[in-house]
Amino acid sequence: MIKNDNFTKWFDDLLLEANILDNRYPVKGFAVYKGWGSRIIKKIINILENELESTNHEPMMFPIVIPEDSFAKESDHIKGFNSEVFWITHAGKRLMSKKLLLRPTSETAIYPLFAYWIRSHADLPFKMHQTVSVYRYETRATRPLLRMREFIWNEAHTAHENWAEAEKQVEESVRIYTRVFECLALNYLVLKRPDFDKFAGAVFSIAFDAWNPDGRVNQIGTIHNLGDNFAKAFDITYEDTEGNHRNVIQTCYGLGLSRSLAALIAQHGDDHGLVIPPEIAPVQVVVVPITYKQINEEVKIYSREVYMVIKKMGLRVIIDDDEKTKSVDKFYKWERFGVPVRVEVGPKDLAKRCVTLSERIGLKRKIVRLDEVAYTIQELLTNITEHLRKKSQKNMQLMIIEANDLDSVKKIIMSRKIAKMSWCGRNECAEIIKAETRGGEIRGHRFDRKEKPQNRCAVCDQKAVKVVYIAKSY
Repeated sequence: MIKNDNFTKWFDDLLLEANILDNRYPVKGFAVYKGWGSRIIKKIINILENELESTNHEPMMFPIVIPEDSFAKESDHIKGFNSEVFWITHAGKRLMSKKLLLRPTSETAIYPLFAYWIRSHADLPFKMHQTVSVYRYETRATRPLLRMREFIWNEAHTAHENWAEAEKQVEESVRIYTRVFECLALNYLVLKRPDFDKFAGAVFSIAFDAWNPDGRVNQIGTIHNLGDNFAKAFDITYEDTEGNHRNVIQTCYGLGLSRSLAALIAQHGDDHGLVIPPEIAPVQVVVVPITYKQINEEVKIYSREVYMVIKKMGLRVIIDDDEKTKSVDKFYKWERFGVPVRVEVGPKDLAKRCVTLSERIGLKRKIVRLDEVAYTIQELLTNITEHLRKKSQKNMQLMIIEANDLDSVKKIIMSRKIAKMSWCGRNECAEIIKAETRGGEIRGHRFDRKEKPQNRCAVCDQKAVKVVYIAKSY
């Protein structure tokens, strides 16, 4: 498969061939996460949950259903999600007295309990998280991992005494997600969304938009300052040191595990299949014996010795000694699965007490003495993530192109790139861009750095107030 010839086909085929996900489940927008995909997602979850819990986020597990009256309490929120809700109306043939819905997000499930748990300033800050599936009846075309009606994410919710503390929490959540995405060697834009595109019920929203080879962006994480909007709706108050009752200030943030996996595949994968950073690879090293009838048993014994040397390093290593499969087919399989290092052990290696190492990046091979194997593999694994990160960063930089007028924006989006332009801040110009580019959207301005507009608005030629990024999205 050639990735750049037809990215969509390459991506969909790889999901099946690398045992990531099967999209043939008989309900549209729902899919089966297979062994390799599930194991990668679990690795990401472990990294994320460790980061959250090391910063005092309590793990919790809330029910999947939300009562209709709770969902309806925050007016902006219900407007934003009402068209995407899966409703539960019957129990068997009986019409239920109170409708329930499958969570599209969990604010209205969690915050009624916040009102019970938070009473005093001593209870603050309150920070929790959960890793769950959420359900949204997407009306746009569904895409495996990228736009599904059931997807896996981790969501965190916090409550604070005041705005300043909530803002500190926003900054902490950016750092948490940044550390996780660094482990995945992903590159992205951290953008503050325009008001017309913020989370329903939020004061403002920040998003991590990962670049994709087809020119679209993939929103892999979002962070929202909710102010006291939900606190007022759900009567979440605390008693301050002077005995006054005040509404808490809240934040929430979510990291899309399905979409992060999609970004990992899209940014790092090549014509041979997956490429996985070692920290999240289900298998970091695979040992493949290359046997011949004459010395079959000797090679197997030596392969087991090599395997034990690597295992003692604390690495996730397996030995593929399945005699029903040819060595070349094993090579093809583990390249497709993206295992960072392959160790080949054949008769020549046995004779010289060596092994042949094959790196997944570039498929470079070299012969190494057995007493140097541990050091050499560790060096290879250490370099892989940084190599992937730099390569991804370079590719993202090549995708971002400056635009000074509307025609330039149109050409950039048509060429499957991301446009960067000065914007006056008016919604009318954003609507013109979306119409003229057939779906290109103002994704927002950089949150992680200040960029002052050097030109006038690329659409209306009025004074610009922000430098924004335009792209199509999933």
